[in-house]
Amino acid sequence: MSERLVMAGMLALIITLVLGPFLIPILRILKFGQTVRDDGPKRHLKKTGTPTMGGIIFLVGIISSALFCAEQPTSLEMVTLVGITLGFGLIGFIDDFIKVVMHRSLGLRAYQKLIGQFGLAFVLMWISVHWLGRGTDLSIPFTSVHLELGWFYYALISLVIVVMTNAVNLTDGLDGLAAGSTLIAGLGYIVIALLAAIQGVAVLAHETDMAVFAAALVGGCLGFLRFNAHPARVFMGDTGSLALGGALASLAVLTKSEFVFIIVGGLFAVEALSVIIQVASFQTTGKRVFRMSPLHHHFELEGWSEWKVVLVFWTAALVCAILGIAAYLPTLS
Repeated sequence: MSERLVMAGMLALIITLVLGPFLIPILRILKFGQTVRDDGPKRHLKKTGTPTMGGIIFLVGIISSALFCAEQPTSLEMVTLVGITLGFGLIGFIDDFIKVVMHRSLGLRAYQKLIGQFGLAFVLMWISVHWLGRGTDLSIPFTSVHLELGWFYYALISLVIVVMTNAVNLTDGLDGLAAGSTLIAGLGYIVIALLAAIQGVAVLAHETDMAVFAAALVGGCLGFLRFNAHPARVFMGDTGSLALGGALASLAVLTKSEFVFIIVGGLFAVEALSVIIQVASFQTTGKRVFRMSPLHHHFELEGWSEWKVVLVFWTAALVCAILGIAAYLPTLS
């Protein structure tokens, strides 16, 4: 098993590292360049024109590696992980294409993205519950309590999936921040998937393939950091960030750790919360709580260097991943 995990991570890493130098110039030639907000940190203006939609690079690495290294690559479990990841990536790709290629600044409208995202969330849950035997019970982190939710499971967890997937998207605002944070969350999910396999709480008989998928996720993100770390040569765009969110959400559902996902991805949750707080405060009082949201921009405007923000946030992501694993352990009893 350990050999397949290492192979999955290494293969995704190698494929991503090899594809980057070929695809980045193509994205530049096609003029798939990033547009930078002029109301943000002024030092970001020099990033204007940096190729975006680079999520394609690591998606090829992650999916190819996961399918090649999986014990059962055609199992419904693996097909679901791959399909949902690509589904969210497709929504992001369409949004990027409209903004970057068609030069329509808004991209997909919010309701269009939400329809697609909630649709994918429902598909993920329906397959997991009705075809993979996941059930509709929910584990409460740090406890051995399991609540049977019935149909309410679909309403609650679809909201968790969509919010957390968009939270990953919101985190993608600094060079290497989303890729590095997802890498760390992916490491957490390697452990969680292995624990689920050992205890027999995950779906179907090929639970270890989820750990393989998580390892490929880690390898792909690590390879992408070669091109995305400051100063970034390419951005992942919504194509990449929504796909990464979808991958983590899929792992959460299939390992029955949906609420634990909020802890493992605590950095993403805080980033999303900062946006919600900022909007709510401005709409109700006309005042802003943060200098700018998401939260990483607040610290930039406070004078932190981009690298300092990223390193501190990566450290926070690591703490969240460790806490998430600790929160998951009692749910196995």
